Formats: sequence, structure tokens, C-alpha cells
Amino acid sequence: MYTKKPTTPEDVIERAYKGKCTKEDALLLLEGNPFELFELANNLRASMVGDIVSYVVNRNIYITNKCVGNCGFCAYRTEKGFILSVEEILEKVGEAKKAGAVEVCIQGGYIPEADMEFYLEIIESVKGEFPDMCIHALSPMEVNYAAGISGMSVEEALSRLKKSGLDSLTGTSAEILSDRVRKIICPGKINTQQWIDTVTAAHKAGISTNSTIMYGHVETLEERLEHVFIIREIQKETGGFTELIPMAFLPYNNPIGEKMLASGKFSTTGLEDLQLIAISRVILHTYVKNIQATWVKLGKKLAQVALQCGANDLGGTLMEDQISTASGGSNGEYVSPAEFEWMIKGAGRTPMQRDTLYRKVERDFPGRMGSLPGLGKTKIGSRE
Repeated sequence: MYTKKPTTPEDVIERAYKGKCTKEDALLLLEGNPFELFELANNLRASMVGDIVSYVVNRNIYITNKCVGNCGFCAYRTEKGFILSVEEILEKVGEAKKAGAVEVCIQGGYIPEADMEFYLEIIESVKGEFPDMCIHALSPMEVNYAAGISGMSVEEALSRLKKSGLDSLTGTSAEILSDRVRKIICPGKINTQQWIDTVTAAHKAGISTNSTIMYGHVETLEERLEHVFIIREIQKETGGFTELIPMAFLPYNNPIGEKMLASGKFSTTGLEDLQLIAISRVILHTYVKNIQATWVKLGKKLAQVALQCGANDLGGTLMEDQISTASGGSNGEYVSPAEFEWMIKGAGRTPMQRDTLYRKVERDFPGRMGSLPGLGKTKIGSRE
């Protein structure tokens, strides 16, 4: 039987194992046989984190769907929206707690009504009533905006958020870390350097963050790779990233997507999604341990395949994900822990329930976690 010899140069593989993948190496790997890239990423995953695949039982809580931003990819923002009160937020956290959640991801837009005092009150109230609940909240953009209208520096805002009980800042509002791209898709948001400075300041304040990349719109392949290399450089300095979450852009119900679809360009292919997960594992090897395959964007089956391409985390149960559904996502709004375990074991891996900071959670659960009032019924809109 004839077997084709691998085409990836040995020196490229050696640099990958040492955590010294270059941009030229990354481009070469992407141009080559994708299955060689997948195998390399899978081997690096095994050497970095073993066969454990993690997930978190969590709930997204959207405090508002109003925003003064003008992001061209957003399908969630609306002029006549809602702003939850602290009491309403606490009710949602309580429902999540009863359903077995260990994390609430509190998200919103940036609006004049949501200043830093409002966010501090939310965090302090949640921690006061649910001290064991991990609070994963706010984006670097929201921190900058709220700090600005509250007359405080970003550093002061982060210090106060930390003291109030914030466990982790979200790594969203990163989109693509290229000012050329940002001027097209999100001209009203913080620029690349401001995003870098904010997450770096968060890490130095003792607040971990995840990191994200929203790809598949107007960016080039080189800009995509540059984004991942920026994440690596930040991690070298701070060590504060818990994971990278690649998120494919959904081109529905938003201006950027409408232009794409009109030009005959659709969303990313499954192969492209897997290649980005794999090359991210290669670039970030020895620095960022966890690469997430987000089932909301990929679908359950492709997310399971991604576990063979460098990913080691499936993200959250997401008891309420209105953002992806508003942008045309069709993969549902909730996956039970039992189904996560089934998916992970089906990929030949060992499941582990975790919290926001990737600490193991020991928890028994029924075949289907408790239901939440109105779960799966709300379809509002979408932003990143």
C-alpha cells in the first residue's frame, strides 16, 4: 500500500513544539495538507493538556440590547430595547444556580445609563447573594466606555471591579486586532492598541480574561494570523489568558454580512474553521493552554471533530444565547452537561466540568439539567 510521505518540513515541526512558530511557518502549514496540520495540532494539544476536554455549565445574561455603537456586524443592537434592573439580574442568576450553573456571563452594550457604578453594583450584588458563582463579565470596550463616562481611568475601573468580585473579564470586542479591519467593521470601538492595553491592565490587576477572534468577514489571512500572534505576545508578558475562542462570523441580519452575501461570499467553510483552530494551537503552543471549539458557531458535530484538530474545550452550556441566534445561528441555545459528556466520550476523550478559571468542578447531574423559565424561546438580536 502506498502512503504519501508528510510534506511539512521537520524544522517547522520542531519550532512548533518549542513554541516558536513563525508567521512564515503558519502560512506554510495552512498552504499544505490540512490533515498534516490537524495531526500536528492534535499532537501539540496532547502534549499540552492531555486527553481532558472541558466544558462549563453557565448562563449568558444580557443586561441590555441597547448600544450607542455602530458595529457593522451587529444584529443584536436595537434603539428601543431593555435594560435589566439589578433585581432582574439576580433572579436570572438564581435560576442559573438552581439549574447547576457555576458561571454567569454578564454582557451588554455600551450606553450612557450603564456607567461603572452600575456595573459595580451588579457584581457586588451577585457576589453578595451567590458568593460561589463565577462572574465572567464586561468586554474591554465596555470597561473603557464605562470608565470614561464615570470619570475614572481604566486602571482604576479594573481595580474596583476586582475588589467588587469580578472573576474574569471577557476577551470580546477584539474582533480582528487590525486597525484597518476595525475601521471597516467597528469604527466606534476601541482600537487595537487600546484593546491590548486594557486586557494587559486587567491581567496586571489580577483579573484573567479569555481571548477571542471573530473571523471570516473583511480580514485577510495575514491579519487573522497577526491577531493570534498578538495574543501570544500578550500572554508572554502577562500569562493572563485562560483560552482562545475562535468565532466564525455569521453574515446574517447585519450590514457587513449583507454586503458579503451580495458579493457571493458566504460564511466560512468547515475546513477553514478547523484550520484556524489548528493553527491557533500551533502558534500558541506552550503559552495558551486551552483552545475552544464553540458549538454555537460550529455546530455540535463539527465542534466534536475540532477536538481532533487542536481544541480541548467545548465552552459553555449557554442556557441563554441570543447573540448567535440573532445573527442566523441555527445550532440551538443550550446543550446539557450530559450531552457534552456524550460528545466528548464519543471523540475518545475524557470529559471534565470546569469553572471560568478552568478549575475542576465536581458535580453530579441528571441526564438533562433543570429547565429555566422561558429558555429557548427568546430570540432578540446579536452582537459580538
